[in-house]
Amino acid sequence: QVQLVESGGGLVQAGGSLRLSCLASGRTFSIYAMGWFRQAPGKERESVASISWSGGNSYYVDSVKGRFTISRDNAKDTVYLQMNSLKPEDTAVYYCRLSDYWGQGTQVTVSA
Repeated sequence: QVQLVESGGGLVQAGGSLRLSCLASGRTFSIYAMGWFRQAPGKERESVASISWSGGNSYYVDSVKGRFTISRDNAKDTVYLQMNSLKPEDTAVYYCRLSDYWGQGTQVTVSA
C-alpha cells in the first residue's frame, strides 16, 4: 500500500516562502517520477511541477517558473517543493502524486 504524506503548508504573506515535503512509503520511491499538484476553491486540480526518478529532469507550469523549485532525496523517500515569492493566487491545497497515488494534501494560504 502506497502512502504519501505532505507537510509544510501554512499561512504566509505575499512575497514569503514555504517548503512543502512529501514522504512516500510502500513503493520503491527512487524509480518513480513524482509530481506536485494544486487545487484552488472552485478550480480544477492542476499540475504545478514534476521531477524525474533521478531528479535530472523537471517540469513547471508557467505560472510558477522562476519561483518554485522541485527536488527529491531518494535516500529519504521524499520530494520537496520550495516556493518563493508567493502570491495570493498560489493559495490552494497542494498534493503530491506518485503514479496513481495521491497524498491527502496540505493547505497553502497566501495573504495579500
